[in-house]
Amino acid sequence: MPDDSISLNKYISSTGFCSRREADRWIESGRVRINKKVAKKGNRVVHGDTVTIDGETVGQSKKAKNKRQIYIALHKPKGIVSTTDPKEKDNIVNYVGIKKRIFPIGRLDKDSTGLILLTSDGDIVNQILRKENNNDKEYVVAVNKPITSEFINKMTNGVRILGQKTKKCKVNQKGQKSFSIILTQGLNRQIRRMCHTLGYKVISLKRIRVMNIKINNIPLGTWRELSPEELQTLKAQIAS
Repeated sequence: MPDDSISLNKYISSTGFCSRREADRWIESGRVRINKKVAKKGNRVVHGDTVTIDGETVGQSKKAKNKRQIYIALHKPKGIVSTTDPKEKDNIVNYVGIKKRIFPIGRLDKDSTGLILLTSDGDIVNQILRKENNNDKEYVVAVNKPITSEFINKMTNGVRILGQKTKKCKVNQKGQKSFSIILTQGLNRQIRRMCHTLGYKVISLKRIRVMNIKINNIPLGTWRELSPEELQTLKAQIAS
């Protein structure tokens, strides 16, 4: 196998179709083919290979690139899972319910609500996720007991979770038991873990902004397509 080969699950993930773990599930179910042959876990892909899932090419298909792309802002309700995995009955793609294949940009955990972007454009997914640690994501959080200045200071300057100290971020108290936080980092359940480390329990967590896209005027459980102006600004930000 040439040195420029890439593992199949990593290749699928790199197109923005889904995560590596989800790609493994697609492969195990026999729905992935490489050059028309049924793929197996551990297969590798080289330049020129054609990878399909359920007969549809993933990756750099010219036909796919010429199609109109969809860019969606969803106000995700609690209980919906940010995955394309068909085995998850509450997956976000089923919830949105459009015929075109789309996938979420990043994740928002099942117990959280708020803004999440979805698209059919694998290129923009890759661009955003590659620069994820530079992209603002804003949240409003309610906790189980009164917030102190010490809590705000520690959240701002970093908390040790998952074997590392979180990056500095912007935190502002909103009420006795609530605060807003702007992250440029995307660790697993980061805000919940940070609060837990400091002795607080998250009661509710809502994402209200991703980069230049705001949740304003999107009722809970509904979605809308991005405006041309929003999309233009978004693309300019990730290109800079």
